[in-house]
Amino acid sequence: MLPLREPAAARPGMTFHQMLERIRYEGAYPTRERAEAVTRAVLAALGRRLTGDERVDLAACLPTEAALVFTGQIPDRQQLTGWGFVKDLATRTSGTPATARWDTGAVLTVVGHLAGPALLDRTLAQLPSGYALLFGRAELTQAA
Repeated sequence: MLPLREPAAARPGMTFHQMLERIRYEGAYPTRERAEAVTRAVLAALGRRLTGDERVDLAACLPTEAALVFTGQIPDRQQLTGWGFVKDLATRTSGTPATARWDTGAVLTVVGHLAGPALLDRTLAQLPSGYALLFGRAELTQAA
């Protein structure tokens, strides 16, 4: 018998504008426009990485505008580690890896908060190593 999976509950009350203001604060961006550009780039990059139930459930947790950016991407079959994700984002945004890492952390910390611990655990289980730190979590590995 397959275990029943509880659907992720959307966290009511956070609008796209509120999400951007939180990301602006987390990333210390000077303007809302800069926070929005960073948010769109990171959500699009994440949308290319996730598939299945985690993708659907994560989209349900995001404000509509953010969910549309996230789900507007076709998932890429090529798996990228967390560092590969950052380098790919830097290339796509014509930025540096350091800036892309900062941007990723600012956005994914807020996304992880919206998702909640259970969905974030499932999402991280689907992704290759290195993503936990991008979401503001320690990446724990078992000793061999």
